Amino acid sequence: MAHNLTMDGPVAYPFRMVSDVIQEGMLGWNIPPEDQDLVHEHWRQFPAVDKFSHYLLALIYFILMISSITGNGLVVWIFSTSKSLRSASNMFIVNLAIFDLMMMLEMPHLIINSFYQRMLGNQFGCDLYSVFGALSGIGGSITNAVIAYDRYKTISCPIDGRINKVQASILIAVTWMYAMPFTITPWIRLWGRYVPEGFLTTCSFDFLSEDQDTKAFVACIFVWSYVIPMSLICTFYSKLFVAVRHHERMLKEQAKKMNVKSLASNKEDAGKSVEIRIAKVAFTIFFLFICSWTPYGIVAMIGAFGDRSLLTPVVTMIPAVFCKAVSCIDPWVYAINHPRFRAELEKRVPWLGVREPDPDAQSTTASTATAPADA
Repeated sequence: MAHNLTMDGPVAYPFRMVSDVIQEGMLGWNIPPEDQDLVHEHWRQFPAVDKFSHYLLALIYFILMISSITGNGLVVWIFSTSKSLRSASNMFIVNLAIFDLMMMLEMPHLIINSFYQRMLGNQFGCDLYSVFGALSGIGGSITNAVIAYDRYKTISCPIDGRINKVQASILIAVTWMYAMPFTITPWIRLWGRYVPEGFLTTCSFDFLSEDQDTKAFVACIFVWSYVIPMSLICTFYSKLFVAVRHHERMLKEQAKKMNVKSLASNKEDAGKSVEIRIAKVAFTIFFLFICSWTPYGIVAMIGAFGDRSLLTPVVTMIPAVFCKAVSCIDPWVYAINHPRFRAELEKRVPWLGVREPDPDAQSTTASTATAPADA
């Protein structure tokens, strides 16, 4: 039985696609009348999403939620409690894992929404969902930039360039403060606002309103949360690669002068090899950051300044799934590639089947083996 609602006034205009009543088959038909102003008229031109698509999205999010809690939980646990991993650099890794876990706080809400096929909690529910997403997304992006800076300082200046724990704590505080402005201003309606998007079971900042204030907000948040972190990351990794190439060239030239095959057998260079391996992990995380947030940035910019006919409910949901998926993949990248983390996993969670020689033992063995040769 159809439950069509007759409406008058300016709110009724978006519904007049076929007649003067809300069409049950159109997206947003089941939103309560008092919350219809949350749904932009762009979404009302599309047929309502079938329940099986909602259930499929809920299943995907449930799998991602379990994966993220397991992976990021292991990262926070092992990096926080292992003496060999309790370094200033690894504080940034824990911070990124916390941001990724925060993104998972959205998922139970989405799963429940999918069964009701609408956003529950009205404006408060939409705001709560969006705050977790904005804080974790912007915080994760700037944390990636801080990790790139740390890798550059550690590898290019291994003696006097390392960040200490006090400096690391300050930088972590900066990442949280950096994420706050564009999380809070839409929440309190000071600038921008949070509205349902896509299947109308998720929320994000409004990028579809025609007013210039909204367009300015979209442009600013795009620069703040994407362009600036991306520029910092590219700058630091570019400098890092230049420093590594310079170091390797210097070693080769010195080895040629000494008529030996390689100088990379001493403890310092073994340690540098471990640091470079960790830098490769960080670069992989950066690559995943590009893959996850670039589509979302493109969707937002199209919504504000481009051809909105390209933005169907499915098209706008795909970038959102990518963002959630990457927050789940990040910890497993560390598990696969971070040598000391793998060694701790082998000790503490042997049933995972991880096999990794102790990097510190390897460095000590290399140094001991080199000493008699030098003598």
